[in-house]
Amino acid sequence: MNRGRHSESWLHEQESAWLYRRVAAAEPDAHKRQLFEQLATAAEDQARRWEAAAARDGEALPESHLFHPSLRDRIVARLLGWLGPRAMRSVLAAMKLRGLSVYSGSAVAGHAMPTTVSDVGARHRRGLGGNLRATVFGISDGLLANASLVMGVSGASGASGIVLITGAAGLLAGALSMAAGEYVSVRSQREMYEHQIALEKAEIAEYPDEEAEELALIYAARGMPLEQARDVCRQLIARPDDALDVLAREELGISADTLGSPLSAAAASFLSFAVGAAVPLLPFVFGWAGGSAVLAAAVLTAATLFGVGLAISLFTGRHAVRGGLRMVLIGTAAATVTYALGHTLGVALR
Repeated sequence: MNRGRHSESWLHEQESAWLYRRVAAAEPDAHKRQLFEQLATAAEDQARRWEAAAARDGEALPESHLFHPSLRDRIVARLLGWLGPRAMRSVLAAMKLRGLSVYSGSAVAGHAMPTTVSDVGARHRRGLGGNLRATVFGISDGLLANASLVMGVSGASGASGIVLITGAAGLLAGALSMAAGEYVSVRSQREMYEHQIALEKAEIAEYPDEEAEELALIYAARGMPLEQARDVCRQLIARPDDALDVLAREELGISADTLGSPLSAAAASFLSFAVGAAVPLLPFVFGWAGGSAVLAAAVLTAATLFGVGLAISLFTGRHAVRGGLRMVLIGTAAATVTYALGHTLGVALR
């Protein structure tokens, strides 16, 4: 049976209510447990509204108004019992459960608990830190992968032409693979988020009071007095654009302003990997050959790995020099193993 809009919405609310009860049962904290119990009740109330709308429009609900959890629902419920809601929050967010921002602490993504509607409606945009971090790690991946490949081929064959062709192929194949994987990942995530945001927008338009109450319950669970939270959220819901941004962030853990571009992500992944992978090829590109080319490639790779380690320490907060040396040791170990294996295979095949 093809389900109409009312029955699809009814089914989603019933599923949400069922899962909220399982989250509450697995949650040891009393305040969070109460939040999810209240969200379950709100979802059940919403399901009854959809049921009434379906009856009004002559639309049949599935299974004579009975809800049966799917296999996915039962698996998630079992994992909730084993791992707890905090560990499962990304899965729960993908299933459009609300209130998961309570697992981010008393403040969400670096902003303080709101006390006025202007605080709640403030925009939060991603800075350059995430892109810079992705670039640094992309360079690291390309450098380690292609340096190991170049050393392995150098161990098997001293011909600089073969090493250059193989390294160039490795650079292109690795960069294209990384770009394709990043494109699919970001595109899939973006489609999921856009679908969830579209549903949230429709719910704000159709049931603004219920959406305001759900958001108020979330803020109350995080420490704001319930009546103050209700007052702030009632004012916020009168501003649909701000309300959509806040509800998406607080209920779903996403922001309408920070959905990444699949093409940009793929291009950045391709370029960062290619930059790193090009480093060990430079001596061969400039005509060096034999042991001197291998030694120069090793020195260039080690120096770049040290710089990458220093850059990574900016994100990890670890000791900079120690981080650089660790990257050099990891790269040296990988290159030594692949060189030895390549040499052994090269001797065996001659």
